[in-house]
Amino acid sequence: MKSMILAAGYGKRLGNLTQDTPKPLLKVGNESLIQRNINFLIKNGFSDIVINISYLGELIEDHIKNVFPNSNILFSYEDRPLGTGGGILNALKILGSETFLLINSDIYHDIDIQNLPNTTDAAHLIGVKNPSHNEQGDFSLTKNKVFIKENTNDLTWCGISLINPIIFEENIFESNSFNIWKSVLPKYIKKGMVTGQKSYESWIDVGTLDRLKLANTVHNEEN
Repeated sequence: MKSMILAAGYGKRLGNLTQDTPKPLLKVGNESLIQRNINFLIKNGFSDIVINISYLGELIEDHIKNVFPNSNILFSYEDRPLGTGGGILNALKILGSETFLLINSDIYHDIDIQNLPNTTDAAHLIGVKNPSHNEQGDFSLTKNKVFIKENTNDLTWCGISLINPIIFEENIFESNSFNIWKSVLPKYIKKGMVTGQKSYESWIDVGTLDRLKLANTVHNEEN
Protein backbone atom coordinates (compact mmCIF):
# COMPACT_ATOMS: atom_id res chain seq x y z
CA MET A 1 0.00 0.00 0.00
CA LYS A 2 1.21 3.48 -0.85
CA SER A 3 1.10 6.42 1.54
CA MET A 4 0.80 10.17 1.20
CA ILE A 5 2.05 12.90 3.52
CA LEU A 6 0.30 16.27 3.40
CA ALA A 7 3.01 18.93 3.58
CA ALA A 8 1.94 21.85 1.39
CA GLY A 9 0.34 24.27 3.87
CA TYR A 10 1.53 27.68 5.01
CA GLY A 11 1.54 27.10 8.77
CA LYS A 12 0.38 30.67 9.41
CA ARG A 13 -0.64 30.02 13.02
CA LEU A 14 3.02 29.51 13.91
CA GLY A 15 3.83 33.13 13.10
CA ASN A 16 7.43 34.06 12.40
CA LEU A 17 8.64 30.47 12.77
CA THR A 18 7.24 29.58 9.37
CA GLN A 19 8.27 32.69 7.46
CA ASP A 20 11.47 31.04 6.28
CA THR A 21 10.90 27.46 7.43
CA PRO A 22 7.93 25.35 6.30
CA LYS A 23 5.99 23.81 9.17
CA PRO A 24 6.96 20.19 8.31
CA LEU A 25 10.62 21.10 8.95
CA LEU A 26 10.05 22.42 12.46
CA LYS A 27 11.81 20.19 14.95
CA VAL A 28 10.70 18.16 17.92
CA GLY A 29 13.91 17.14 19.59
CA ASN A 30 16.55 16.69 16.91
CA GLU A 31 14.22 15.59 14.12
CA SER A 32 11.85 17.50 11.88
CA LEU A 33 8.16 16.69 12.10
CA ILE A 34 8.08 15.27 8.59
CA GLN A 35 11.21 13.22 9.23
CA ARG A 36 9.49 11.65 12.24
CA ASN A 37 6.43 10.78 10.18
CA ILE A 38 8.46 9.32 7.33
CA ASN A 39 10.27 7.12 9.84
CA PHE A 40 6.89 6.17 11.28
CA LEU A 41 5.68 5.09 7.84
CA ILE A 42 8.83 3.13 7.03
CA LYS A 43 8.70 1.40 10.42
CA ASN A 44 5.14 0.31 9.64
CA GLY A 45 6.02 -1.09 6.23
CA PHE A 46 5.15 1.83 3.96
CA SER A 47 8.05 2.22 1.56
CA ASP A 48 6.25 3.98 -1.33
CA ILE A 49 5.62 7.51 -0.10
CA VAL A 50 4.19 10.53 -1.91
CA ILE A 51 4.55 14.01 -0.42
CA ASN A 52 2.72 17.07 -1.70
CA ILE A 53 4.68 20.31 -1.41
CA SER A 54 4.07 23.95 -2.24
CA TYR A 55 5.02 26.69 0.24
CA LEU A 56 8.82 26.61 0.60
CA GLY A 57 8.57 23.19 -0.98
CA GLU A 58 12.14 23.19 -2.26
CA LEU A 59 13.37 23.24 1.34
CA ILE A 60 11.23 20.22 2.20
CA GLU A 61 12.39 18.34 -0.89
CA ASP A 62 16.07 19.09 -0.22
CA HIS A 63 15.73 18.05 3.43
CA ILE A 64 14.08 14.74 2.60
CA LYS A 65 16.52 13.89 -0.18
CA ASN A 66 19.36 14.56 2.26
CA VAL A 67 17.93 12.56 5.17
CA PHE A 68 16.43 9.72 3.10
CA PRO A 69 18.74 9.50 0.04
CA ASN A 70 17.87 5.91 -0.89
CA SER A 71 14.16 5.89 -0.18
CA ASN A 72 11.30 5.63 -2.67
CA ILE A 73 9.79 9.05 -1.97
CA LEU A 74 8.08 10.99 -4.75
CA PHE A 75 6.85 14.58 -4.71
CA SER A 76 3.58 16.06 -5.93
CA TYR A 77 4.13 19.73 -6.75
CA GLU A 78 1.55 22.47 -6.25
CA ASP A 79 2.04 26.03 -7.53
CA ARG A 80 -0.04 27.13 -4.55
CA PRO A 81 -1.43 25.06 -1.68
CA LEU A 82 -4.51 23.19 -2.90
CA GLY A 83 -5.89 22.15 0.47
CA THR A 84 -6.20 18.61 1.78
CA GLY A 85 -8.65 17.54 -0.92
CA GLY A 86 -7.05 19.36 -3.83
CA GLY A 87 -3.64 18.08 -2.81
CA ILE A 88 -4.83 14.48 -2.93
CA LEU A 89 -6.63 14.98 -6.24
CA ASN A 90 -3.46 16.45 -7.75
CA ALA A 91 -1.38 13.51 -6.48
CA LEU A 92 -3.64 10.72 -7.77
CA LYS A 93 -1.55 10.45 -10.93
CA ILE A 94 1.25 9.20 -8.67
CA LEU A 95 -0.83 7.38 -6.06
CA GLY A 96 -2.84 5.31 -8.52
CA SER A 97 -6.28 3.79 -7.98
CA GLU A 98 -5.77 1.65 -4.89
CA THR A 99 -6.47 2.54 -1.26
CA PHE A 100 -3.61 4.47 0.35
CA LEU A 101 -2.67 5.73 3.81
CA LEU A 102 -2.93 9.48 4.34
CA ILE A 103 -1.06 11.28 7.11
CA ASN A 104 -0.50 14.88 8.09
CA SER A 105 3.13 15.98 8.26
CA ASP A 106 2.64 18.13 11.37
CA ILE A 107 1.54 15.62 14.01
CA TYR A 108 3.65 14.27 16.88
CA HIS A 109 2.25 10.93 17.95
CA ASP A 110 2.53 7.26 18.84
CA ILE A 111 -0.54 6.14 16.88
CA ASP A 112 -0.77 2.37 16.35
CA ILE A 113 -1.72 1.54 12.75
CA GLN A 114 -0.99 -2.18 12.82
CA ASN A 115 -4.68 -3.10 13.01
CA LEU A 116 -5.91 -0.91 10.17
CA PRO A 117 -8.05 -2.63 7.53
CA ASN A 118 -6.44 -3.43 4.18
CA THR A 119 -8.94 -1.42 2.19
CA THR A 120 -12.01 0.79 2.53
CA ASP A 121 -15.11 1.56 0.49
CA ALA A 122 -14.48 5.30 0.89
CA ALA A 123 -12.37 6.21 3.92
CA HIS A 124 -11.32 4.87 7.30
CA LEU A 125 -10.50 7.46 9.96
CA ILE A 126 -8.49 7.26 13.15
CA GLY A 127 -9.88 9.41 15.94
CA VAL A 128 -8.43 10.48 19.27
CA LYS A 129 -9.88 11.98 22.44
CA ASN A 130 -10.88 15.58 21.81
CA PRO A 131 -8.03 17.94 22.79
CA SER A 132 -8.67 21.28 24.46
CA HIS A 133 -8.32 23.11 21.14
CA ASN A 134 -11.05 21.00 19.52
CA GLU A 135 -13.51 20.18 22.29
CA GLN A 136 -16.42 19.98 19.82
CA GLY A 137 -14.73 17.05 18.07
CA ASP A 138 -14.99 16.03 14.42
CA PHE A 139 -16.89 12.75 14.34
CA SER A 140 -18.40 9.96 16.40
CA LEU A 141 -18.55 6.19 16.00
CA THR A 142 -21.35 3.66 16.24
CA LYS A 143 -19.60 0.32 16.16
CA ASN A 144 -17.10 1.18 13.43
CA LYS A 145 -19.28 3.52 11.34
CA VAL A 146 -18.50 7.24 11.31
CA PHE A 147 -21.36 9.67 11.85
CA ILE A 148 -21.61 13.36 12.69
CA LYS A 149 -23.61 14.65 15.66
CA GLU A 150 -25.19 18.09 15.41
CA ASN A 151 -23.37 19.55 18.40
CA THR A 152 -20.45 17.86 20.15
CA ASN A 153 -18.73 14.82 18.67
CA ASP A 154 -16.73 12.22 20.55
CA LEU A 155 -13.50 12.11 18.56
CA THR A 156 -11.03 14.34 16.76
CA TRP A 157 -9.60 13.20 13.44
CA CYS A 158 -5.92 12.60 14.18
CA GLY A 159 -4.73 13.24 10.63
CA ILE A 160 -4.20 9.57 9.77
CA SER A 161 -6.65 7.69 7.57
CA LEU A 162 -7.13 5.28 4.71
CA ILE A 163 -8.46 6.82 1.52
CA ASN A 164 -10.00 5.06 -1.47
CA PRO A 165 -9.26 7.22 -4.54
CA ILE A 166 -12.70 6.45 -5.93
CA ILE A 167 -14.15 9.22 -3.73
CA PHE A 168 -12.20 11.68 -5.87
CA GLU A 169 -12.54 9.92 -9.20
CA GLU A 170 -16.34 9.74 -9.16
CA ASN A 171 -16.92 13.39 -8.21
CA ILE A 172 -16.57 16.67 -10.08
CA PHE A 173 -15.15 19.55 -8.05
CA GLU A 174 -15.82 23.21 -8.82
CA SER A 175 -12.26 24.16 -7.88
CA ASN A 176 -8.94 22.33 -7.75
CA SER A 177 -8.44 23.73 -4.24
CA PHE A 178 -10.67 22.24 -1.54
CA ASN A 179 -10.83 20.56 1.86
CA ILE A 180 -11.41 16.81 2.02
CA TRP A 181 -13.35 17.06 5.27
CA LYS A 182 -15.78 19.70 4.00
CA SER A 183 -16.07 18.85 0.32
CA VAL A 184 -15.62 15.08 0.04
CA LEU A 185 -16.19 13.00 3.16
CA PRO A 186 -19.66 14.24 4.28
CA LYS A 187 -21.33 12.63 1.25
CA TYR A 188 -19.81 9.24 2.05
CA ILE A 189 -20.38 9.54 5.79
CA LYS A 190 -24.10 10.00 5.08
CA LYS A 191 -24.02 6.87 2.90
CA GLY A 192 -22.44 4.87 5.74
CA MET A 193 -19.31 4.23 3.70
CA VAL A 194 -16.80 5.81 6.10
CA THR A 195 -15.53 3.68 8.96
CA GLY A 196 -13.23 4.51 11.83
CA GLN A 197 -11.51 3.52 15.01
CA LYS A 198 -10.34 5.20 18.20
CA SER A 199 -6.69 5.47 19.17
CA TYR A 200 -5.63 5.83 22.79
CA GLU A 201 -2.00 6.65 22.03
CA SER A 202 -0.25 9.98 22.48
CA TRP A 203 -1.07 12.59 19.82
CA ILE A 204 -0.38 16.30 19.36
CA ASP A 205 -1.43 18.44 16.40
CA VAL A 206 1.55 20.77 16.13
CA GLY A 207 -0.36 23.69 14.64
CA THR A 208 0.53 26.50 17.05
CA LEU A 209 3.52 27.71 19.04
CA ASP A 210 2.02 26.38 22.28
CA ARG A 211 1.50 22.93 20.83
CA LEU A 212 5.02 22.88 19.35
CA LYS A 213 6.34 23.64 22.85
CA LEU A 214 4.10 20.90 24.25
CA ALA A 215 5.42 18.37 21.75
CA ASN A 216 9.00 19.20 22.72
CA THR A 217 8.12 18.95 26.39
CA VAL A 218 6.54 15.52 25.90
CA HIS A 219 9.51 14.41 23.80
CA ASN A 220 11.99 15.51 26.46
CA GLU A 221 10.03 13.71 29.18
CA GLU A 222 9.94 10.51 27.13
CA ASN A 223 13.64 10.66 26.33
